[in-house]
Amino acid sequence: MPKAVYVLALGIFAMVTSEFVVAGLMPQISEGVGATIPQVGYLITAFAVAMALGGPFLATAVLKLPRKSALMVLFAVFLGGNILAALSTDYLTMAIGRVITGVASSAFFGVSLSVVAEITKPEMRGKAIGAAMNGLMLGTLLGLPISTFVGGQLGWRAAFWAISALTVVAALATVFGVPSVTGAQSGGGSSVKEEMRAFKNPRLWLVFSTSTLIIGATFSAFSYFTPILTELTGFSEGAVPGLLVAYGAATVVGNNIVGRFADKHTIVTQLVGLGLNMVFLAGFAVFAEVTAPALIFMMGIGLVGVTMNPCMITRVQRTANARPLVNTVHSSFITLGIVIGSWLGGVGINAYGLRAPLVLGVIMAFLGLFTLLPDLRSAKGGTGGCAPAAPERQPAAA
Repeated sequence: MPKAVYVLALGIFAMVTSEFVVAGLMPQISEGVGATIPQVGYLITAFAVAMALGGPFLATAVLKLPRKSALMVLFAVFLGGNILAALSTDYLTMAIGRVITGVASSAFFGVSLSVVAEITKPEMRGKAIGAAMNGLMLGTLLGLPISTFVGGQLGWRAAFWAISALTVVAALATVFGVPSVTGAQSGGGSSVKEEMRAFKNPRLWLVFSTSTLIIGATFSAFSYFTPILTELTGFSEGAVPGLLVAYGAATVVGNNIVGRFADKHTIVTQLVGLGLNMVFLAGFAVFAEVTAPALIFMMGIGLVGVTMNPCMITRVQRTANARPLVNTVHSSFITLGIVIGSWLGGVGINAYGLRAPLVLGVIMAFLGLFTLLPDLRSAKGGTGGCAPAAPERQPAAA
């Protein structure tokens, strides 16, 4: 495994920590920028919407740059957004800072995953993606509680300054730890028109929908773990952070397991993951008021939910290519899953109660199984049921 993969994971960790920081500091930020708690909550939505809608445009803007140069530009944009948030004294400035960081974060995911594809052997790509995506899992596990602690002790601005410092460290590590790649294997320097050809493949959109449903199923539940655990299972509010850390630890374990199967058993792993997630979500819904089973099912969701990322990314790259624009649009569909799952989960709670998000997750996971059927029918041993994309066009010899 190239060491550069772990350097890229550090950059992803910084991005994810910034994404979650607002959630842990809502009261302080509310007071600091003169906004209500619901308005501060909209900053989380703004970040997600910026990722989904703005990321592909920024990825297109850096398309012709060498991959490493593109990463440095995205670090700079992301750093600027965090500094703006740290300096903000009003709600509008904070919102602009969050939109900037969201857009940069999405594009960074796309470019960094292209670099992973460039510097690893094809047979190790799924495992390498899993290693890089540990930055996401550790951001969930450690980023939120650490930034919340820093903000609680030193003020909410300190949390954003800490993330800014981490961004600088990650950028310097990238300068010295990531090799310069031209993007030749994944279409670096190609025109936007050439990049857009991949999106004419109908199967790619089906693959994107699988990712949306996998993440939507998971986040429909995850978004409401706190009220479910306190109001149904009976835990105190003080116990919830520890339970969420345990959940985050389960995602790290699951991500590493899935990464080992992502190359040779791409579709089968997704099939098993979706099936198990249905079982865990249904079990949590039925036994939400019984402590031990509720915890077991919650940990199960952590093991097989967002941990499907290595398989999801590998399948997308095999269906289309490993270029930044495809990866970034895929990131947009993943973010769309978060938005849909959390929004419909809230609608379900208002209509049917706290078990509704868990039932919604079962339905979305079930629908996700159907999006795997075309690849299951065309299963080919070495690709885990996902035929590889057509070889990239190579430039003609001079």
